[in-house]
Amino acid sequence: MKIGFIGTGNMGTALIKGYVGQNSNNKNKVYAYDTLSAKLEELAHEQGIHSCDSIEEVVNNCDSIILAVKPGTYASILEKISPNIKSRHILVSIAAGISISYIESFFKMPVKVVRTMPNTPALVNEGITALSPNANISEDEFLQVKDVFSAVGKTEVIEEKLMDVIPGVSGSSPAYVYMFIEALADGAVLQGMPRNQAYEFAAQSVLGAAKMVLETAKHPGELKDMVCSPGGTTIEAVASLEKNGLRHAVIEAVKICTDKSKKMSK
Repeated sequence: MKIGFIGTGNMGTALIKGYVGQNSNNKNKVYAYDTLSAKLEELAHEQGIHSCDSIEEVVNNCDSIILAVKPGTYASILEKISPNIKSRHILVSIAAGISISYIESFFKMPVKVVRTMPNTPALVNEGITALSPNANISEDEFLQVKDVFSAVGKTEVIEEKLMDVIPGVSGSSPAYVYMFIEALADGAVLQGMPRNQAYEFAAQSVLGAAKMVLETAKHPGELKDMVCSPGGTTIEAVASLEKNGLRHAVIEAVKICTDKSKKMSK
């Protein structure tokens, strides 16, 4: 399968680098287009992929088309490529609020569509991507699309009706975690620790805690209890977080993010 990228921003670049890194023999099957031609040429030279002068060139050369652009750009892109889309093509969305039916509405014939939602930790090959295909794609075709996202982290196949939850729990949540890390570091700095050292302790602790959830398969509450000694420092801190509404704030953030995604989908 020849893979085309329309857009080489942070996510498009992460996917290209991840895929080429794991499939170096297939780099000559990767094509990309971006309005920032100088940036595109640099990426193409670095990764050994084809840089294209137009969107049409990507479509005409490729089987799978990854639309790595902002949601507001989708309508103009889909209108532009619709005359050139054939039965072999697979259209892959990575934007919040862009539904399968919305993409299908731009075409008079049945089209193959995969709706996805990756997140920015894909930039360090630690992302997680939700994928939902429509009924027109074969299992083999879908697995080839899935392989692109597996190159930059974990993948999960979900029902499309859950796609609006994904921004809240993974697509946008790295921002919440960065805020938490920054707050942890600020707390340590307040107590006299140098800033750079505080960031390292905070970030590594978050990384290690997340890894324990994934690798031990223990409930997060059980892991929390393992740290909380009776009458100790941790339970004092946990009580303070509960008093100040940490859980409610996070749950509310996920709800608001999900609601926004639902509005965008309409």
